[in-house]
Amino acid sequence: MRAAILTDTTKCIGCNECVLACKKVNHLKQDVPRRWDADDGLSARNWTSVIGRPDDEYVRKQCRHCLEPACVSACPVGAMHKTEIGAVVYDSSKCLGCRYCMMACPFGIPRYDWNRIVPYVRKCILCYDRIEQGGQPACTEACPTKATIFGDRDELLAEAHRRIGENPGKYVNRVWGESEVGGTSVLYISDIDLSFLTYGEHFGTSPLPQSTRVAMESVPFAFVGMGAAMTGLYWIIHRRMKLQEEPVEEGSDTKRGPEE
Repeated sequence: MRAAILTDTTKCIGCNECVLACKKVNHLKQDVPRRWDADDGLSARNWTSVIGRPDDEYVRKQCRHCLEPACVSACPVGAMHKTEIGAVVYDSSKCLGCRYCMMACPFGIPRYDWNRIVPYVRKCILCYDRIEQGGQPACTEACPTKATIFGDRDELLAEAHRRIGENPGKYVNRVWGESEVGGTSVLYISDIDLSFLTYGEHFGTSPLPQSTRVAMESVPFAFVGMGAAMTGLYWIIHRRMKLQEEPVEEGSDTKRGPEE
């Protein structure tokens, strides 16, 4: 089974029950308002949010759990990794705090936990532990209108296309997440354009790791090269300092040059 979520924005009433359920099961504290989180409500303490749009439209935002996640390919230590069911999870014990995952994500999902002395990245993990135990994500379980539902990705894709086909004119003829950046495990159908979820950017259908992997494969060589350069620089400076400290023999007219 490839776990997935389908959100039908036409059924969302903006009750925020999904947000509250997520905070409860993940033991997330009350959020501290930050001006840079005001655009979508996501933060290290809010892993899902409901964005209000004109005409009483509501759209839930969370990690999209890409089929080929850019955040995973960008992480140099494997702190971000994809599970066998498709959920992209995070291991804080491996994290360097480099935030490459935040820069790589096309949806702007991972957030830095500025409230901790040793901050880490935080994001939705699709309630991976609940799914492993035969359950479902807290957000889908809590939704009173079934605006967001859980299941196998192929089955949810079929359901999405069925709803669009049986209700001509009600939905935009598109399933968001079906093919963007190689496809995602969080799918949407809607009666409005959802391009604001990617800040108006259109990333196409090619998986982003095809680009990030090339850059990340060069990181070890960059470290080695920088280490060699710094070692050489240290040797030169140390040698010059040592030569300057050596006494000049009395009566000698020889002056040390900078390279002696």
